[in-house]
Amino acid sequence: MGNTLEKERIIDAHAHIFPKKIAAKAVASIGDFYDLAMHDGNGTAEALLESGKQIGVERYLVCSTATRPGQVQAINDFIWAEYQEHPEFVPFATLHPEMEGLEEEMERILKRGYYGLKLHPDFQKFHIDDDRAMEIYRMAEGKLAILFHTGDKRYDFSAPHRMEKVAERFPHLTCIAAHFGGYSQWKEALEVYEAPNIYMDTSSSLFALSKEDAWKFFERFGEDRFFFGTDFPMWTHQAELERFNSLELPPDMREKILWKNFARVILGEAE
Repeated sequence: MGNTLEKERIIDAHAHIFPKKIAAKAVASIGDFYDLAMHDGNGTAEALLESGKQIGVERYLVCSTATRPGQVQAINDFIWAEYQEHPEFVPFATLHPEMEGLEEEMERILKRGYYGLKLHPDFQKFHIDDDRAMEIYRMAEGKLAILFHTGDKRYDFSAPHRMEKVAERFPHLTCIAAHFGGYSQWKEALEVYEAPNIYMDTSSSLFALSKEDAWKFFERFGEDRFFFGTDFPMWTHQAELERFNSLELPPDMREKILWKNFARVILGEAE
């Protein structure tokens, strides 16, 4: 199957990049937060491209999260600058529910042409369905997708039932619930998600989910609602593709998850 894989189209729907001067520190901080050993890499755009090249990735959703309101503009400027340098990037901005100038920053995001937003309720310490975040969703609905970190049994901020409430309240908001929609709360994700505007990515899940449990998600929600993602620099692209291969998906389903779904839903490409 090796020669076939080399010819496949692949889009990484979940990757993080950081400025060179803080990349190593940022990667270490993420590893500490999740108590996971990070791979040998520094989290820069160049490291991402080098890792993705090993499996032939052609596009990358790139993002970073503002853990403090004052970081928002600098992060968004960084992501946009890297996109100008690397057109294979699909730039996602960030916002913070407690920031000042929220509407002005959203206007700047829309004017520039980012594809979406990245929010991490556990890092940013707000509940997904918090009233403080509703203005973000209102402004983004029908205009920007939002990639949410979703699910962590250690916290209640990003619980799947909260994700479901937001998706129901904003039916035209494209919600990407990362990590099979649940990270370490997959049982709840399987039980509570009903809204058709919730999509999921495969990132930071296949190291823990069994093949049988992953298939439960595909059968429950359908193959059209999943994107392949790595959560780089949490994992290398080679490692995540090997885990994805172990699911033994049929060719058409595999192609949809590896790139077609993302191209259709986020990039707006017709099949």
